[in-house]
Amino acid sequence: MLNGWNGWNVWNVWNGWNGFVAVYLRETRLLRRRFFRHLASMMVPPLLYLVAFGTAMGSHSPLPGRSYLEFLLPGLVAMTSMTQAYGIAGEINVARFYLHVFEEFQASPIGSAAYVLGEVCAGVTRAALGVAAILAIAFVFSIGVRVDACLLLAAALNAAAFASLGVFLAMIVKSHADQALLVSFVITPMSFLGGTLFPVENLPGWAQTLVYLLPLTHAADALRRASLGLPADPANFALLAAATALFFILALSSVDHARD
Repeated sequence: MLNGWNGWNVWNVWNGWNGFVAVYLRETRLLRRRFFRHLASMMVPPLLYLVAFGTAMGSHSPLPGRSYLEFLLPGLVAMTSMTQAYGIAGEINVARFYLHVFEEFQASPIGSAAYVLGEVCAGVTRAALGVAAILAIAFVFSIGVRVDACLLLAAALNAAAFASLGVFLAMIVKSHADQALLVSFVITPMSFLGGTLFPVENLPGWAQTLVYLLPLTHAADALRRASLGLPADPANFALLAAATALFFILALSSVDHARD
């Protein structure tokens, strides 16, 4: 009886691993085919922000003894890791509504957990490329940024959280057009209000309370602390980890519901 259960368990683990690899490889091969287009789209917005805000703000920095660009760059890392990871939702929508690839996944033995994990890891991969592009820009412009384990962990958790959120929202929308509305109402406001371009403390008190509930706010703070060599705040990482777990569970539930 025990040997039979162990064999069944190993078989399910093997199938789950194969399913995860299949989903992840599909997304990364699509990314590889469009690599230079994606790279250009990843680099243009940060460059615009650096040139526009760097020129406009000049020496008006919220950090004593630091340039505004040193304040801005970690915010751009947070923003880019969010938008690139969440971008996996667009790929899922195309696969669902136009290519009908999701129907093939439904008919296959790929489990919901393997599917969600594959899509989330693909989103994190996209985000990693975006972060690498920004760090390369920082090197070219000689912007001081300290890259350590805390910075990489904060970027990874931020990407995992928003990739999971992207999978969840991609499963519940009824059309590709609805996805654009979610970007306008969820991602865009977060990009500007999450402490990326200016200190959260500059907002009214009631707005600060709301903004501190956003994962991006804590990602930007964690990345900025790491970039500037300041002590890490464990609360930032705890909230990012909690958001990742919550969004992953929601994504898993939405995929299960879509299979029914």
